[in-house]
This record gives sequence, C-alpha cells and structure tokens, in this order.
Amino acid sequence: MARFLDIFRPISRFIPEVKQPERKVSFNSRLMWTGLALLVYLIMAETPLYGVARTQDTEALFTMRVIFASTHGTLLEFGIGPIVTAGLIIQLLAGTDIIQFDNTNPEDRALFTTASKVFSFIMVIFQASLYIISGAFGSVDFGTALLVFGQLLAAGFVIMMLDELVQKGWGIGSGISLFIVAGITKGIWWNALSFMGPLQDGKRVGAIPAFVEAIMRGEPVVNWFYRIGNNPDMIGLLTTIAVFAFVIYIEGMRVELPISHSMFRGFRGKMPIKLLYVSNIPVILAYAVFANIQLFGQIVWSRWNMDNSNALLNILGTYNRTSRYPVGGLAYYVTSPGSLDSVIQNPLHALVYMALVISICILFSITWLEIGGLGAENMADQLISSGMQVPGFRRSRRPIVNLLNRYIPTITIIGGFIVGFLAAVSEFFGVFGSGMGALLCVSILYQYYQTMVQEQVEDLYPFLRGAFR
Repeated sequence: MARFLDIFRPISRFIPEVKQPERKVSFNSRLMWTGLALLVYLIMAETPLYGVARTQDTEALFTMRVIFASTHGTLLEFGIGPIVTAGLIIQLLAGTDIIQFDNTNPEDRALFTTASKVFSFIMVIFQASLYIISGAFGSVDFGTALLVFGQLLAAGFVIMMLDELVQKGWGIGSGISLFIVAGITKGIWWNALSFMGPLQDGKRVGAIPAFVEAIMRGEPVVNWFYRIGNNPDMIGLLTTIAVFAFVIYIEGMRVELPISHSMFRGFRGKMPIKLLYVSNIPVILAYAVFANIQLFGQIVWSRWNMDNSNALLNILGTYNRTSRYPVGGLAYYVTSPGSLDSVIQNPLHALVYMALVISICILFSITWLEIGGLGAENMADQLISSGMQVPGFRRSRRPIVNLLNRYIPTITIIGGFIVGFLAAVSEFFGVFGSGMGALLCVSILYQYYQTMVQEQVEDLYPFLRGAFR
C-alpha cells in the first residue's frame, strides 16, 4: 500500500526549492541573508494590492493580523497564514501517524517539505478565492479578481521561499518567527511614537506624543495615562513594558537535570527543562484557531446572514452591520473584549474569553508534546543517541523516561496556563501588539539569542552537535 507522502513524489521535481548550503555559512553571511529576507517582507507589507481600494480593517481581525504577520490591503493580506495553517494540518497528520514519516530519512524529509509546500499553495488558493467570492475586497469584475488572485498567489510563493531560505541554513532561525517579530515590533513602535493624527480626542496616535500633549494642555492627570476607546495610551505602554519584563523572567525559569557524556568523561553539563517547555507553540495554535473562526464567521455572515436572522449561522457569529464587530455567537467569545471599559461593561465576555484561551493553550501544550516530538520518550531517545546520560541512572531508555516524566507533563500544563492567562489578561490592559504578540515577540527573540549561543558552543565542542540537533 502506497504511503501518503508517495503521492507527492512525481511532482517533487517540479516544486521550487532553496538548496541547502554545501558547507557551513559564516555568521555574517547568515545575518546578511536574514536581513535581506526581512527587508523584502517589510517592502511587501507596505505594497498595496493593485486594483483594490485599501479600506479600514476591522478590529475583530486584529488577532489574525498579529499571528499571521499580515497587513490589510497589501501583498501580505494573508502574511504567513497559509504556511502556518498548512504546517499545522500536516504536522497533525504526521503526529497522529496518519502520515508515515521517518525524520531520519532524507528522502522522507524532502517529500514532507514538498507536501508542506503543496498544502501551502492550496491554502493560498482557498483563502484568496474565499476573499474574492465573499466580497472582502469590495465589488470587483472578473479581470480584477484574476489580477488580485495572481498577486496573492505570487506573494504567498515569495513568502514561502523566504521562509525556506532562512530555515535551510542561509539565515538565522525561522523565517516565520522573523516575520512575526517584525510585524509585532513595527506595531509597538507605531503605537508608542506615531505623530499621525490627531484622532477624535484631538491627540496624536502614539502614546508618548499623546501623553506630552495632555500635559501641555493642562488636562487632568488621569487623561495623561488613559484614553477612551482603544487608542494607544501610557497605561498600554507601561503594561507592555511590564509584560515584556515578566516574560523575560519566566523564560529563564527552568528545571536543570545534570548530564554527562558517556565517552568524554570530563564533560559535565545540565539539561534545562524550561517552564515554557513548548515555548510559544500553544498560543500560536490557539490564536490561529481563533483567527480562522473570526475570519470564517465574518465571511459567512457577510455573504448569507447580514440580517442575523439565520438561527443556525448565528451560532457561528452575529455582527454589527456598521462596525462589522462580532456581537454574539462563537466568533464573539473568541474575540477579546479589548479595553478595560469593555471588560467592565461585559465581564461575562471577558471571563469566557479568558477561560477559552487558557483551556485551549493547555490542550495544545499537551498535544504538542507528542506531535512536536517533545515527550519524555523522544527526549530520552535523543539523549541516548547523542551519547549523553544522566549521572546515577543506567544508560537505558526506561529509567531516563521515568525521570523526565516527573517533570515534563506537569511543567507543560503549568506553562500552557501561564501563556494563556498572560495572553488573555494583557489584552484587557491594551498591551501594544496584544498580549499574545508580546509573548511571541519575547519568546522568539529569546530563541534567537539561544540559537546564537548554541552556535558558539557547537564551534567550541563539535561533538555536542548531535545533542543540540
């Protein structure tokens, strides 16, 4: 019986790919390629779609913009969304053994990459078609629709190639992570320092310029720090700084198990099991689910239920016709209430939203242990295959698995709770880039720091490369 991956063997030769470097690329060269990929991304994020009028984006889709590093009305209308969604689907299939995949087999890895690209193309085609059919770009004729479709398909292809360029060893880290950080930090700087405006309250967009203007006008002290609505203010800026500091602190919390090398007796080290063991994966997956529910709910509503009269479709979501913001249904409860004013006015909405975020983050944390190969069994196999051992334990699989099982499941649940609680509550205080965005930004930057340190350690101790990989 043919495997699922074998379906992609005939077309694998026609799928464009970035070749891996034949020898180790210098750090400066990798930094240059990373910067080039980032520059292309930023240019695309400011290039409007030709043939489509750029309209005001809805606040309900803000979460999707953050997690998918997308910008409304530009070539990056979808951002990394198709890549993330396709990767999630194929990882779930592989993790549940629906797709038989041997990560140590180069041919299987190549076919797996091909399958991921094909799924990404399919997601671009599906999302672009859905946007055009639903009228998300307004009323366009057939020729304009084909033009917009072609632009979105080409942009999706470029983003996939940039991500592969960075991941294949030409750059540093992951292209997806790089683009997410770029989008979040751009939003933070804009909300803090932008002089655009004035807005309805007569102040500039940026929190700091608005703070200075309030002082110069002699307004009450409360108005220095707080602005009505979702406009950036000093409370949001101070909370953003506090969230960043807290995430940096918990990123350093870990349980350290002593390890040694079975062949190099003089080597002693520690295996860290971080409090955020599965990193930012659970919050990415949770908000990816929320974003797709919001997007799908809005498209279905705008196409078939604009009067909110269909009881069945109302379960998915009902919307305000003027603001296009969800006011009921599932889409309403997976959308953050926003500012403290909204939380006070709708405490039930805030509680349900927070409970959903925390629950789904914990669920995805536990699920990702096996799907992502982070379970105790996988970690024990990696230790043994790399020649490492835990002092005081026999160098066999079962004792190491039992030891790791004392820590990994509990830490995973606690970590999932923390990231879910932090992401949900931070949004209530107007954290710039959302609480989830701040969490992702710090986690990704911390991973970049670890990658750079790891490369330095590998250069000093080449025999440790197997353990790190």
